[in-house]
Amino acid sequence: MAFQFISESEADTRRLGLALGALLFDGAVVALNGPLGAGKTRLVQAVAEARGHDPRDVVSPTFTLIQEYRGARPVYHFDAYRLRDDDEFLNLGPDEYFYGSGVSLVEWAERVAGCLPAEYLEIAGRPTAPSMREFTISGHGEPYAAIETELAAALGNWAT
Repeated sequence: MAFQFISESEADTRRLGLALGALLFDGAVVALNGPLGAGKTRLVQAVAEARGHDPRDVVSPTFTLIQEYRGARPVYHFDAYRLRDDDEFLNLGPDEYFYGSGVSLVEWAERVAGCLPAEYLEIAGRPTAPSMREFTISGHGEPYAAIETELAAALGNWAT
């Protein structure tokens, strides 16, 4: 099962991220897929905000590959865009983050799909107009299927 969330503005994308951030458990992994401009970093900013971080501190980690937002509810923000292969991603030590005390969000996750845990939440974004985005959310594994269902119920803007 999957559902679609239609974002007509950055405020809608923020609403999705805030709702998601409230539902994620420690050790949760979110795979963010989609082209440039799909809203991936905006979504991470809102998830971080929901977990108690200043969203202005959240930037794309394209050149550093991972940003760590520490605190009571850590957020680990990966960017696989510039990675050449799975080995480069594995050298970052993702398992320490994936099974740690925070949540891990991986932008361009399709590039390192073989490195993701068996269970995760996938969010595929795509721009549909200058200020509109379509997000398809699917849970892989029971805890993520539950998040998908709860997120759909919380947002009310969805279609299967």
